[in-house]
Amino acid sequence: MFKNLSILIKALILLVIVYIGVKLIQPPLPFSMVMMYMVLTLIAIVIYVSLFEDKSEEFYGPISRFLGGEGQSGLISALRIVVLVAIPLFVGMNVYGRLVPSDQPPAEQRVVHPAPPAEFMGLSNPVPKTEANIQYGGALYAQYCAFCHGGKLDGKGREAHGFNPPPANFVDPTTIAMLQESYLFWRIKNGGVGLPVEGQPWNSAMPRWGLMPARGGKPLTDEDIWKIIHYEFSASGHEPRTWE
Repeated sequence: MFKNLSILIKALILLVIVYIGVKLIQPPLPFSMVMMYMVLTLIAIVIYVSLFEDKSEEFYGPISRFLGGEGQSGLISALRIVVLVAIPLFVGMNVYGRLVPSDQPPAEQRVVHPAPPAEFMGLSNPVPKTEANIQYGGALYAQYCAFCHGGKLDGKGREAHGFNPPPANFVDPTTIAMLQESYLFWRIKNGGVGLPVEGQPWNSAMPRWGLMPARGGKPLTDEDIWKIIHYEFSASGHEPRTWE
């Protein structure tokens, strides 16, 4: 039965499946990342159908005939008019809603670096800061962190453009240079979810490396995370903040 469906219907079904799949991922992905997956899927579909002349006609033909009104009457013609009016109306309302001045009071300022939970406060790195441990942490960073935070720790990894807020720039003196090691341990282990109220609204896609399968299908251990922290401070040229 599925083989008898047109390529256009199959493409719509695939888009729905991808959307449902990414929405079911836990912890929830940010809206920007969901849209990135949807756009990539649509681009892949367009590239595929463009490789075959018969599939191109099967895919683009119904869309072209519907929008052009070719041979339409009755309900289909009315539906076409509704679509042609609704799309620019929706876009216009969305743009207006974003640009119109609001009479609502400004939202409470979000705390960029909220205090970690009590069980993380005051932790010190138990892993010795040796060259071997720093190199080991660097290898883990390259494998799991560099895609977003960048090989130069500048927040410009190859996936960074798809996130809002963007990945942290560790070279910037206003990021990890202002933080204790215990804070980094908390953020790496627990990821972008579970921040306290003062840290919201939050849309971070930072994975929960303490739970997310990584090495051999297992999460990163506490020792792995501490070694990554050693590398991040060493490679960025900063020292962790300490309370005198």
